[in-house]
Amino acid sequence: MTPSILPPNATPLELALEQLASLRLDAVDTDLRPLWSADLCPPALLPYLAWGLSVDQWDASWPLATRRARVRDAIAVQRGKGTIAAVRRVVASFGGQIALTEWWQQTPAGTPHTFSLTLSLPSNGGAAPSAAFVDAVIAEVTATKPLRSHFDFVLAQSAVGAVGLRAVARPVLYVRLAMAALVAVASDLPPNTLTLGGTGLTLGGAPLTIGA
Repeated sequence: MTPSILPPNATPLELALEQLASLRLDAVDTDLRPLWSADLCPPALLPYLAWGLSVDQWDASWPLATRRARVRDAIAVQRGKGTIAAVRRVVASFGGQIALTEWWQQTPAGTPHTFSLTLSLPSNGGAAPSAAFVDAVIAEVTATKPLRSHFDFVLAQSAVGAVGLRAVARPVLYVRLAMAALVAVASDLPPNTLTLGGTGLTLGGAPLTIGA
């Protein structure tokens, strides 16, 4: 206990506050380094670490590995914002793989300052990624890409033992969005591609009608 410098008539509360104020932070027997590590930080404290590193998209329902990867890559993504390399890194932090083609790599060349992004996301126990998870990826790509660039977005998904088609198309700020689920029953069956164009929805080049 630190000797008191208060007068003899100090109250017990004042004496306690004096002792508390005399403690140094480095005297507290707690290792703070793991709290700043994406791999060692307790899961309950990861949201606070993500906030401190300016991670824009966060959801407690994501797999723990995804949340740790988002924190782990946060600094590199922030440093590279506005580059295609940063877009690749941010998608990888969600556990996805992408095929990215810029306008000058297309045959014939596309519209300047555009790129096409085909994204394959990991399944959750065999189920397709949730719409909220896909939205988070799109929002993060939008925030990370070069500001003047627009992109077409295609969601690819492979599954075994089930046949299905899931498609969502809606406008996103600065994004021309064409999303499709590409489902294959087995590896020898080619995936179908659903696209959104000026003439409406097409499947394999043929018009497609959903609903009545």
